[in-house]
Parts: sequence; C-alpha cells; structure tokens
Amino acid sequence: MSQIEEKEEKSLHFIEQIILDDLADGKNKGRLQTRFPPEPNGYLHIGHAKAIIVNFGLAAQYGGDCNLRFDDTNPVTEETLFVDKIREDVSWLGYQWAKECYASDYFETLYSFAHDLIDKGLAYVDDSSSEEIGEMKGNPVTPGKNSPYRERSIAENKDLFIAMKNGTFKDGEKVLRAKIDMSSPNMHFRDPIIYRIKHAHHHRTADKWCIYPMYDFAHGQSDAIENVTHSLCSLEFRHHRDLYDWFIKQLNIFPSRQIEFARMNVAYMITSKRKLLKLVQENLVSGWDDPRMSTISGMRRRGYPAKAIVAFCDRAGVAKRDNLISMELLDFSVREVLNKTALRAMAVLDPVKVTLSNFPENQVDWLSMENNPEDPEGGTRLVPFSNHLYIEKDDFSENPPPKYFRLAPGQLVRLKGAYIIKCDEVVKNIQTGEVVEIICSYFPESKSGQDTSGLKVKGTLHWIEASHAVTAEIRDYERLFTVPEPTAEEDIDFLSFVNKDSLKINVSAKVEPSLLTANAGQTYQFLRQGYYCKDKDSTGDVPVFNRTVGLKDSFVTK
Repeated sequence: MSQIEEKEEKSLHFIEQIILDDLADGKNKGRLQTRFPPEPNGYLHIGHAKAIIVNFGLAAQYGGDCNLRFDDTNPVTEETLFVDKIREDVSWLGYQWAKECYASDYFETLYSFAHDLIDKGLAYVDDSSSEEIGEMKGNPVTPGKNSPYRERSIAENKDLFIAMKNGTFKDGEKVLRAKIDMSSPNMHFRDPIIYRIKHAHHHRTADKWCIYPMYDFAHGQSDAIENVTHSLCSLEFRHHRDLYDWFIKQLNIFPSRQIEFARMNVAYMITSKRKLLKLVQENLVSGWDDPRMSTISGMRRRGYPAKAIVAFCDRAGVAKRDNLISMELLDFSVREVLNKTALRAMAVLDPVKVTLSNFPENQVDWLSMENNPEDPEGGTRLVPFSNHLYIEKDDFSENPPPKYFRLAPGQLVRLKGAYIIKCDEVVKNIQTGEVVEIICSYFPESKSGQDTSGLKVKGTLHWIEASHAVTAEIRDYERLFTVPEPTAEEDIDFLSFVNKDSLKINVSAKVEPSLLTANAGQTYQFLRQGYYCKDKDSTGDVPVFNRTVGLKDSFVTK
C-alpha cells in the first residue's frame, strides 16, 4: 500500500484533501512543489515551525519537493546571521530542502516584470509621500482617490523607473505603484506600491540595487518562477491572494495555487519577530535563543526535542480558523519524547548533608544504575556512594505529618539504587536552628537488587555522594508572560505582561560527577525533579542546566 493510500484511510485535513484531489486530477502533470519562504530578519519561532512542518511534511508525504526560499527584499533588517540560523533550525527539525533559493535571485526578473506592467499601462511612478498615498487609499467604507501622477505616460514611467534603479532619487522620493482600482472593496487593489527606493547594503547583492520589490510583488512571482504548485501560507495572506492572482494573470506566468491555514498561536507565547526583537532589545531576555522565548533556537536550548515540536504541531492540526493552542499540549509532547530518550541522573537542588555513621569512613562504592529504564539499550552508569551524602531539604521533616514517607527521626527510607537508611540524630545550627546535618545508619543487607534485610519502606529518595558531588547552576524557567494572550489587547503594551519571575537561578545544587563532562544540549531526567538540559553557558567547573519541563502531566489526550 502506498503512502497516499495509507493516508487516505486516515482522516485528512483540508490541505491534504486538496493535494490528493489535484494529484488525482493530474494537475501540474502530477507534480507537487511547495516552499518555505522566511524573511531573514530574525530567528524562527513556533509559528514558523508549524509552517515548516506543513510545507516540508506534505511535500515528503506525497512525493514532492520543498524549497527553502529566503524572502530577502528588505536590506535594512536582513542579515546573513539570520540566514544561517534559519538553515540550522530547519535542519534540526529534521527537514532537507530541494533547493535553497532567495528572492534576491530574482531581482532582475522581477525588475523586468515591473517593466512589463508599465508597458501595459498597469504601473506608474508616483512622487507622493507615504502619508499622501495612505490618505488617497481611503478606508474599507470610503473609496480611494486617484494619484495626480496616475496618468503619466508609459514612456515617462519607464524613464523614471530606470532613473529610480540608477540611484537618481533619494529614499521615499518616488515609488512604483500598480494601476488597478482605487475604488475596489479590496484595499490591496487600491494601486499597491510594488517598488520602493532603499539605498542600503544588501546581504547578498551588496550595493547593486537601490530599489527593492515589495513583499506583495515579490512573493507570488517568486512562487511562479520556482513553479510552486501549492503555495501554503497562514490566514493573514488570504486577502492578498486576489492581488497575487492579478499579478500572475497580467504577467502571464505560472499560476501557483495559494492555500491558507491557521497560524500557530500558543498560549503564553508570542509569534511576532518584531515583538520578539523588542524583548531582546529591552534586555528582558538574554537573546533570541533565551530558553523562555518561542523561537526554535530558544526551545532547543531549553531542551525541547525536535520530535516533540513536530508531534505538537501535528496534534494541533491544520485548520481554517485561528485558535489558541494550550501550552499543556506542548509540555505533554515534550515530556512524551523525553521520557523515552532522556538519560536518568540524580540532582539535589536544595541540599542538606547526611552522614552514615556505620558506613566505612573514606570508602567509596560505585553503584550501577540504569541510564533510562524506558530504553532497553540505554546501558548503565556508575554512581559513587560513601558515608557522606546530600539529600533534598524537603525530603526531611523533624516533625512529620501523618503518612509522611520520607526521612524523619526514627524513620526508614530507601536511597534510590542503594540502601535503606534510618535517621538517628539531627544536627542543627545553634544560632538559627536550621538542620545542617542528619546522622543516619544504613543496613548493609538492604542493597537494591540484593536486599535480604526483610525491611519494608514506603519512601525512596534521590541523593548525591558528597565527595564526588559537582556544584551546578540550575535555571528554572516559567512562562514568559502572565496572561495567555499577551498581544490580544491592542491598546496595552505586551511588555506589561512580562513575567518578572520567569527565571529563577539556583547556584548551590549538587549533581552526579558524570554530568560535568556531558555535552551542551544533552537532556536528562533528574529523578523526582523533572527534565533538564545542559546549557551552553556551562564551564569546565560549573555545569549549567535549564529546566525543560516537569515530570507531572496536566494534559490528557483524547
């Protein structure tokens, strides 16, 4: 059974059905070509992840190709750095493009397209200011007014447009507009600007050009140049589609079929590069890859696996209407993957010292523990054990409540993968009354996997051996915003919703010695704590770990 036949047996979303119908009808000679066209003016975010998965995923699913095309028509905001990061993010998500393309590859062709429109009397050079052009356009209920330059002759428009290209005029002094219909109910048809002057250095074409096509002029034509059969984009471009089709018809070029789907809106996240940039500029985050950001780089740094992001986008589905996706669904998808893939380790985040009075002084045993019980081939690691240990302060109570199964005076607990111990004595700071050491005895016959002690305990604690313990920095991340939709209120600055407590840093945690030499990006399940990822800020002496997600799951799949 083919992939297409297998897919037909499952429920299809509307784009899949369109593609299947087109393939069945023999459109485009049975060829499927998509593209992912980001502007290299920032890092990709979770919304782009959805677009990547839709465009690359559908092309792969139905035997087509997907191009990676950089929409680099604005030299002021675009950088090669962003090109490199976009490539990295797409590859990390698991996709490979058929061709790497740039809108700047087509500047000569687009320039000739503009001349075609001028020759047909469908474009003119306008000397009006941006403010004047805005006033001329009117509003959705008021027709626009023709520009006083609208009836320039074809010859004059050609000469002026060439002069624009040759650098004769200053930025904003003139623009090229399509001549369509200033009374159209579709505001995009009211003589849209298709070229503007920008004397700026371009990251690829350097200073060759000082005029640049507007997005609405470059986008559809770039699709046509690449023979894109299905141009998949988010819903905000629905009202641009008619304009793209108008250009295609007037220029008599390949008619890509544009299909819009709902963008990825996730609670407590923003999916606007402009707003993400503002967070960076205001130093509210450490950079584009801050683990609190909705960028793909930020999520990768936080420890989100690529497979989890793909699974999340698949679960969110492909819809025709915008909706808000719960962050719990994202957490669930991350946790589901990490449970199977993350290495296990022990970390004590708020340590208190434990001394085993009857364990031999200066003796260190090395205990074997599973790296991941969910992975049969995960192997084991050796963990040191001696008479000096650390446990969590919260795992001890001097006056325990009923049904308290952790460590308390006279009470037994098991140390994970080791022995049963009993609390015999508590040492306190004389001045503060704080517990600084817990004196315990251990039962040699109670070793995990070899227990012959006959003792029964209900509590199991994680721990760290003191002499080999590594002091680590733990970064505990919470939601970056205090409300689910920080950009919903247009009259309120979204920065007012930034969670000032979204990052808490702990510099006194103790972790297993093996974590010191782990690679940045390695993910772990810290037993009884949560999932963590080693950060690039780690040094040879102090590893840094980002909290990815907790162990508990509050989302239930249907």
